[in-house]
Amino acid sequence: MGANSPCASCKLLRRRCAKDCVFAPFFPSDDPHKFAIVHKVFGASNVSKMLQELPVHQRADAVSSLVYEANARVRDPVYGCVGAISFLQNQVSQLQMQLAVAQAEILCIQMQQEPRTMPTTTPQIDPDDKSFLLQNNFSPHHHYLNFASSSSSSDNIVIHRDSLKRESIFGHDMVS
Repeated sequence: MGANSPCASCKLLRRRCAKDCVFAPFFPSDDPHKFAIVHKVFGASNVSKMLQELPVHQRADAVSSLVYEANARVRDPVYGCVGAISFLQNQVSQLQMQLAVAQAEILCIQMQQEPRTMPTTTPQIDPDDKSFLLQNNFSPHHHYLNFASSSSSSDNIVIHRDSLKRESIFGHDMVS
Protein backbone atom coordinates (compact mmCIF):
# COMPACT_ATOMS: atom_id res chain seq x y z
CA MET A 1 0.00 0.00 0.00
CA GLY A 2 2.95 2.28 0.53
CA ALA A 3 2.74 5.69 2.19
CA ASN A 4 -0.94 6.34 1.43
CA SER A 5 -2.74 4.15 3.97
CA PRO A 6 -1.32 1.15 5.79
CA CYS A 7 -3.07 -2.18 5.42
CA ALA A 8 -5.13 -3.57 8.30
CA SER A 9 -2.29 -5.80 9.50
CA CYS A 10 0.31 -3.04 9.56
CA LYS A 11 -2.17 -0.74 11.24
CA LEU A 12 -2.95 -3.34 13.95
CA LEU A 13 0.71 -4.23 14.41
CA ARG A 14 1.61 -0.53 14.41
CA ARG A 15 4.30 -0.74 11.80
CA ARG A 16 5.04 0.99 8.55
CA CYS A 17 3.40 -0.72 5.55
CA ALA A 18 6.06 -1.47 2.93
CA LYS A 19 5.37 -1.58 -0.80
CA ASP A 20 5.94 -5.34 -0.84
CA CYS A 21 3.81 -6.04 2.27
CA VAL A 22 2.48 -9.61 1.98
CA PHE A 23 -0.71 -8.67 3.89
CA ALA A 24 -1.69 -5.53 1.93
CA PRO A 25 -3.51 -7.20 -1.00
CA PHE A 26 -5.65 -9.33 1.31
CA PHE A 27 -6.26 -7.23 4.42
CA PRO A 28 -7.33 -3.75 3.31
CA SER A 29 -7.42 -0.93 5.86
CA ASP A 30 -11.20 -0.61 5.59
CA ASP A 31 -11.71 -4.12 7.07
CA PRO A 32 -9.52 -4.30 10.19
CA HIS A 33 -11.61 -7.01 11.88
CA LYS A 34 -10.65 -9.53 9.18
CA PHE A 35 -6.95 -9.39 10.05
CA ALA A 36 -7.55 -8.98 13.78
CA ILE A 37 -9.35 -12.32 14.05
CA VAL A 38 -6.78 -14.14 11.89
CA HIS A 39 -3.96 -12.62 13.96
CA LYS A 40 -5.69 -13.61 17.20
CA VAL A 41 -6.04 -17.26 16.18
CA PHE A 42 -2.95 -17.91 14.02
CA GLY A 43 -0.54 -15.06 14.76
CA ALA A 44 0.78 -12.55 12.25
CA SER A 45 4.16 -14.25 11.94
CA ASN A 46 2.63 -17.64 11.11
CA VAL A 47 0.22 -16.13 8.57
CA SER A 48 3.09 -14.22 6.96
CA LYS A 49 5.15 -17.42 6.64
CA MET A 50 2.19 -19.33 5.17
CA LEU A 51 1.49 -16.65 2.59
CA GLN A 52 5.13 -16.30 1.56
CA GLU A 53 5.42 -20.05 0.99
CA LEU A 54 2.42 -20.11 -1.35
CA PRO A 55 2.40 -19.12 -5.01
CA VAL A 56 0.85 -15.68 -5.54
CA HIS A 57 -2.22 -17.08 -7.35
CA GLN A 58 -3.16 -19.25 -4.31
CA ARG A 59 -2.80 -16.62 -1.62
CA ALA A 60 -6.30 -15.15 -1.91
CA ASP A 61 -7.87 -18.59 -1.39
CA ALA A 62 -5.55 -19.24 1.56
CA VAL A 63 -6.52 -15.95 3.21
CA SER A 64 -10.20 -16.72 2.66
CA SER A 65 -9.72 -20.11 4.28
CA LEU A 66 -7.75 -18.64 7.20
CA VAL A 67 -10.47 -16.06 7.84
CA TYR A 68 -13.17 -18.77 7.78
CA GLU A 69 -11.20 -21.07 10.07
CA ALA A 70 -10.39 -18.23 12.48
CA ASN A 71 -14.07 -17.23 12.68
CA ALA A 72 -15.05 -20.86 13.31
CA ARG A 73 -12.39 -21.20 16.01
CA VAL A 74 -13.62 -18.04 17.76
CA ARG A 75 -17.23 -19.30 17.68
CA ASP A 76 -16.24 -22.79 18.84
CA PRO A 77 -12.82 -22.78 20.52
CA VAL A 78 -12.73 -26.54 21.04
CA TYR A 79 -13.86 -27.94 17.68
CA GLY A 80 -13.61 -24.99 15.26
CA CYS A 81 -14.36 -26.02 11.67
CA VAL A 82 -14.67 -29.67 12.64
CA GLY A 83 -17.63 -28.76 14.87
CA ALA A 84 -19.38 -27.10 11.93
CA ILE A 85 -18.64 -30.07 9.67
CA SER A 86 -19.92 -32.55 12.27
CA PHE A 87 -23.08 -30.50 12.74
CA LEU A 88 -23.73 -30.51 9.00
CA GLN A 89 -23.00 -34.25 8.69
CA ASN A 90 -25.44 -34.91 11.53
CA GLN A 91 -28.05 -32.77 9.79
CA VAL A 92 -27.56 -34.70 6.52
CA SER A 93 -27.94 -37.98 8.41
CA GLN A 94 -31.17 -36.81 10.04
CA LEU A 95 -32.53 -35.64 6.69
CA GLN A 96 -31.66 -39.00 5.12
CA MET A 97 -33.57 -40.71 7.94
CA GLN A 98 -36.57 -38.44 7.35
CA LEU A 99 -36.40 -39.18 3.62
CA ALA A 100 -36.37 -42.94 4.31
CA VAL A 101 -39.43 -42.56 6.57
CA ALA A 102 -41.25 -40.50 3.93
CA GLN A 103 -40.42 -43.05 1.23
CA ALA A 104 -41.71 -45.83 3.49
CA GLU A 105 -44.94 -43.87 4.04
CA ILE A 106 -45.37 -43.43 0.30
CA LEU A 107 -44.80 -47.14 -0.26
CA CYS A 108 -47.35 -47.97 2.43
CA ILE A 109 -49.98 -45.70 0.88
CA GLN A 110 -49.31 -47.12 -2.58
CA MET A 111 -49.60 -50.67 -1.29
CA GLN A 112 -52.89 -49.88 0.47
CA GLN A 113 -54.36 -48.36 -2.69
CA GLU A 114 -53.45 -51.29 -4.96
CA PRO A 115 -55.98 -54.12 -5.05
CA ARG A 116 -54.49 -57.28 -3.59
CA THR A 117 -54.76 -60.52 -5.50
CA MET A 118 -54.05 -63.48 -3.31
CA PRO A 119 -53.08 -66.81 -4.88
CA THR A 120 -55.82 -69.44 -4.69
CA THR A 121 -53.40 -72.02 -3.41
CA THR A 122 -50.76 -71.28 -0.85
CA PRO A 123 -47.40 -72.49 -2.13
CA GLN A 124 -44.93 -74.12 0.19
CA ILE A 125 -42.22 -71.55 0.99
CA ASP A 126 -38.65 -72.60 1.48
CA PRO A 127 -37.01 -69.90 3.68
CA ASP A 128 -33.77 -70.19 1.70
CA ASP A 129 -35.48 -69.89 -1.69
CA LYS A 130 -34.99 -66.23 -2.69
CA SER A 131 -36.58 -66.70 -6.12
CA PHE A 132 -40.05 -67.01 -4.55
CA LEU A 133 -39.53 -63.74 -2.72
CA LEU A 134 -38.39 -61.96 -5.85
CA GLN A 135 -41.19 -63.37 -8.04
CA ASN A 136 -43.85 -62.27 -5.58
CA ASN A 137 -42.31 -58.89 -4.72
CA PHE A 138 -41.68 -59.86 -1.11
CA SER A 139 -38.74 -58.55 0.81
CA PRO A 140 -36.81 -60.85 3.14
CA HIS A 141 -36.74 -57.86 5.47
CA HIS A 142 -40.48 -57.15 5.41
CA HIS A 143 -40.65 -57.54 9.17
CA TYR A 144 -38.61 -54.33 9.57
CA LEU A 145 -41.56 -52.17 8.54
CA ASN A 146 -44.80 -52.15 10.48
CA PHE A 147 -47.64 -50.14 8.97
CA ALA A 148 -50.33 -50.11 11.65
CA SER A 149 -52.75 -47.63 10.11
CA SER A 150 -53.31 -45.64 6.97
CA SER A 151 -52.63 -42.24 8.54
CA SER A 152 -49.56 -40.42 7.34
CA SER A 153 -48.16 -39.90 10.81
CA SER A 154 -44.57 -41.05 11.12
CA ASP A 155 -45.45 -42.44 14.56
CA ASN A 156 -47.12 -45.37 12.81
CA ILE A 157 -43.95 -46.47 11.04
CA VAL A 158 -41.37 -48.52 12.85
CA ILE A 159 -38.09 -48.88 11.01
CA HIS A 160 -35.49 -51.35 12.16
CA ARG A 161 -32.80 -48.92 13.29
CA ASP A 162 -29.85 -51.21 12.56
CA SER A 163 -30.60 -50.92 8.85
CA LEU A 164 -30.28 -47.12 9.02
CA LYS A 165 -27.15 -46.79 11.17
CA ARG A 166 -24.31 -44.76 9.77
CA GLU A 167 -20.75 -44.81 10.98
CA SER A 168 -18.89 -41.59 11.49
CA ILE A 169 -15.21 -41.19 10.77
CA PHE A 170 -14.60 -41.46 14.52
CA GLY A 171 -15.86 -45.08 14.65
CA HIS A 172 -19.12 -44.60 16.55
CA ASP A 173 -22.68 -44.67 15.25
CA MET A 174 -24.13 -41.30 14.27
CA VAL A 175 -27.72 -42.51 14.57
CA SER A 176 -28.65 -43.89 17.95
